Amino acid sequence: MAVNRVPVLKRCRSLGLDPVYLGVDKKSRRKLKRSGRKVSDYGLQLREKQKAKFIYGVLEKPFRNYYKKADRMKGQTGENLMAMLELRLDSVIFRMGFARTRREARQIVGHKFVLVNGKCVNIPSYLTKAGDVIEIKESKKTTQRMKDVLEVTAGRTVPSWMDVDQENLKGTINEVPTRDLIDVPVDEMLIVELYSK
Repeated sequence: MAVNRVPVLKRCRSLGLDPVYLGVDKKSRRKLKRSGRKVSDYGLQLREKQKAKFIYGVLEKPFRNYYKKADRMKGQTGENLMAMLELRLDSVIFRMGFARTRREARQIVGHKFVLVNGKCVNIPSYLTKAGDVIEIKESKKTTQRMKDVLEVTAGRTVPSWMDVDQENLKGTINEVPTRDLIDVPVDEMLIVELYSK
């Protein structure tokens, strides 16, 4: 299995991205040395795609598959793509505040901590849907790790498209998020332009 081992702050610097979107509260004091050259249209489109892939922890092939699926769905391709990335199980766990970072959310799912509608799911890319109930397993709720996570994520705001019961480590997805409910600094139209060439 391919794993992205790029240092987070270094990659955030190169993409001009705030580490907060990944759940990382560190800041880099280094400045990025940029040449004075103008970035081409292709360069801008590529950077937006790299941003989205990096934020959600998706590699190229699965990302392209998400795009193809979003293209076949009704509505705007860019908005469909962002909604699908947001509904991945690891992303939902991060949004509910059951993990400090998206990478940790991926690990929690992989280690079989998570139940979706009462069934254990250990696939981070599992696509949840409206009405799904997501919770942490009863046996894992009292672990030190989950206590530490809740301490850190207690003040995090939960998106309006989901309901979360922090005490019982349980949450429900009320609706598929629309683009204006997703606070990710990615211009999805540039990604659509890149793939539609």
